[in-house]
Amino acid sequence: MKHSQLISKILNYIELDSEVDNFDKIHEAIEKDLIFKGTNLWILAFAIIVASVGLNMNSTAVIIGAMLISPLMGPINGMGYSIATYNFQLFKQALKNFIFAVSASLIASTTYFLISPISTAHSELLARTSPTIYDVLIALFGGLAGIVAISSKQKGNVIPGVAIATALMPPLCTAGYGLATLQFSYLFGALYLFTINAVFIAISSVIVSQILKFPIRTLVDAGQKKRVNQWISFVIILVLIPSIYFGYVLVMKEKFIERGSEYVSYVSIAEGNYLLKSEINPDKETITLIYGGVSLSDTQKDKIKENAKLFDLENAKIEFQQGFSFDQITRKNSEIENLSAEINRLSQLLKTKEEQLEIISNKNDMGKQILDEIKVLYPQITSCTYAESNVFNSKNTSSQKVIIIAFKTDGKGILNHEKKKIEDWLIARLKSNSLKIFFEN
Repeated sequence: MKHSQLISKILNYIELDSEVDNFDKIHEAIEKDLIFKGTNLWILAFAIIVASVGLNMNSTAVIIGAMLISPLMGPINGMGYSIATYNFQLFKQALKNFIFAVSASLIASTTYFLISPISTAHSELLARTSPTIYDVLIALFGGLAGIVAISSKQKGNVIPGVAIATALMPPLCTAGYGLATLQFSYLFGALYLFTINAVFIAISSVIVSQILKFPIRTLVDAGQKKRVNQWISFVIILVLIPSIYFGYVLVMKEKFIERGSEYVSYVSIAEGNYLLKSEINPDKETITLIYGGVSLSDTQKDKIKENAKLFDLENAKIEFQQGFSFDQITRKNSEIENLSAEINRLSQLLKTKEEQLEIISNKNDMGKQILDEIKVLYPQITSCTYAESNVFNSKNTSSQKVIIIAFKTDGKGILNHEKKKIEDWLIARLKSNSLKIFFEN
């Protein structure tokens, strides 16, 4: 008895019949949301532009805002509801409005991306080009939440949340980007994601409509029902199979990244080498390792590659790159030291040459200096010749350095005792006894 009461309480909590709104009101609400003209059409166009700007600028907040104001859910729920109630006239109307809304959205987004100066594909755009089985689950359960909310007396704010979760707008904007930039992989990937969302939201509407036993408002025979169910099954299989494959590929990529990260941590230190950076590419199944330290030998590289088997990465391609190397640093330091020594040698040589040039320059001016100094005492001296030369002797192979000075005077001349004074002054002035002094009148 207790078990039956417990089950009864659980069923009472989860049953929907008591909260289902009047069927006529539900029908009117769904019919009203189908229409795409006037207000709904302008809201759709504005929402598409907002979503396109958000994708263009890689802004998640702007994309969410666009999904909140998008009216695309109406025709999709209408198609699901009309299929469940076998209302083929309503289905045609919903399908026509759905195609019109999709076309208008593609035109608006393509036009925006054609005139936008920014054409880089950011992460938010790329995320709309690779649908998987997880997108199917999101669309299915999101659609279930949406149709349950529409059917309920309470309504609430579920529909905006469903619009965000199932993300109907961004794939259409991404498809417009693919058209505008002629990148058809973006176009087809985004359209496939949008198709998944639309189909499984509609399927969820079919399921809930049949569970809640929405009344059939038209005459329909068993053959028509059978054909409708066959078409539903065909569409589900057609959309589902590729998403399962893409989901499998996604899972394999995630596993490769996970195993690759563990492997990278394991080989972060290798015999005096330190891992500076690593790159894991799941698409090409490659792992790039950039080491710093002593240059890796072939044996060390083979050992690092062998460790990949410990993480089930036998088929992964391991690539090596050398960062900074201690060998290179030592070699560079040696080169710098040699270069520094050569610079010092050349600097010293240059200094010596400069000193020699300065001495030569001073010697060239020595005659003028002597003339300026001696004219104060002997104004009759009018010119001075100064030269340094070597005296060679036939009896001796070596030479003797001698300074030759010649003075020229005016008519007064220089007396002999004055010449002696001048000679003594020059010996002191030039600090040399090897002088040859000449006086010319």
